[in-house]
Amino acid sequence: MEKTKIDPGFLLCSAAALGIFAAGCNSGRSNEDNEQRPNVVFVFADQWRAQATGFAGDPNAITPAIDKLASESVVFSAAVCNAPVSSPYRGSLLTGRYPLSHGIFMNDVSLDPEINSMGKIYREAGYKTAYIGKWHLDGHGRSAWIPPERRQGFGYWKVLECTHNYNNSLYYDNDDTISSKWQGYDAYYQTLDAANFIREHARGEKPFLMLLSWGPPHNPYNTAPEEYQKKYENFDIQLRPNVPEQLREKAITDLKGYYAHINALDECIDILLGTIEDAGIKENTIFVFTSDHGDMLYSHGMERKQKPFDESILVPFILRYPAIHEARNITIEAPVGTPDILPTLLGLSGIKIPESIEGDDLSVYLSGRKKLVDNNILILSVTPFGEWNRSRGGIEYRGIRNRRYTYVRNLEGPWLFFDNIKDPFQKVNLVNDNKYAGFKRKLEKALQKKLKELKDEFLPGQKYIDKWGYKVDETGTVPYRQ
Repeated sequence: MEKTKIDPGFLLCSAAALGIFAAGCNSGRSNEDNEQRPNVVFVFADQWRAQATGFAGDPNAITPAIDKLASESVVFSAAVCNAPVSSPYRGSLLTGRYPLSHGIFMNDVSLDPEINSMGKIYREAGYKTAYIGKWHLDGHGRSAWIPPERRQGFGYWKVLECTHNYNNSLYYDNDDTISSKWQGYDAYYQTLDAANFIREHARGEKPFLMLLSWGPPHNPYNTAPEEYQKKYENFDIQLRPNVPEQLREKAITDLKGYYAHINALDECIDILLGTIEDAGIKENTIFVFTSDHGDMLYSHGMERKQKPFDESILVPFILRYPAIHEARNITIEAPVGTPDILPTLLGLSGIKIPESIEGDDLSVYLSGRKKLVDNNILILSVTPFGEWNRSRGGIEYRGIRNRRYTYVRNLEGPWLFFDNIKDPFQKVNLVNDNKYAGFKRKLEKALQKKLKELKDEFLPGQKYIDKWGYKVDETGTVPYRQ
């Protein structure tokens, strides 16, 4: 798709023409016009796959708050994490760039403090900025204090680099160099802190951008609060048809814990939405719920992330901004990628999109008046590491995910080819089926075009590790430091 840069005034003028805004419309907005700029509340979980919500048809998911949110929002039903693992996603989210551009193509490395990124852009546009929860972009130790110059423009700060000990979870409170501890299940108390921030800044002189990053439902799966785990003790878990029979019992056990986390987080969403409603800022607040990547959870006999299958690359993505699309559901079925998030938020916020951004501004599609028909989204693993290292079958790959097909090649040639419409569980690899040779050639051409645009030579992963100077262990992982 050609790069789409929307005039910041377009959405405002369109909204005014529909009577959504009572005031007149100018071709753009100055930084002094802050009272009209929307607030942004961006909430993202860790390892929550797209299928795992009630509104998406998952019989295991108890998500009434999220389902209600979806009913009055824009739902991207094929939101793709281009590089499905934690730090690469976060690098792309904050910069609007691809992993080989911002350099975060593996976990536990440091995002350049000088790079242009979300918090800095919004701060320069006159916003209060806040970040609460998991960061995973500092690379100086998972429990280390992160100094202000490495916080990418976020002012209010209740953050830890990374932990999955959700009931014994530390954080650093703004500039306090001694860590504090969340009182219990960290996602719940992080949510309460976020709700307090919203209340305190709802009627401030400046609009605000707040990111809330939860650790769950990432494993360990059995650590949600007991009341949520009890709901699933005798629950009849329905498995996806691509889970092998020999893994059935293990999958059921882990999924019970996974969905207990999800139910707990749904109630956190309810707290946030209630706070926004009570503060009287719903109409002028962009609210996003999504995740950094999915979780295989034994589909195709695999665990966790990094793989190019839908369970790993697709995430929920819900965006509510009543001033643009009113209180109704709009579903966008065309795939969209992680680098598109920042320019789209900037487009909605009336903020000029920097030239450094590589993603597309999709804000013009959010009113429902213009349709995004399809999109070729790049999916990639620059180098396998961690739980999916070479000894466990991890490989480099580049691929394309569009609405109909997933096409992936490794260093040796074409690897996977699925018809996502006819085969939604990706059980039949068509890569050697001559009946699809023409489609495969078209997708290969689209992939090569995308790689050329991004100056991605698709080299062995070690080449990129050496280029960026990362030091890895025998699993290809930058060793964890506490």
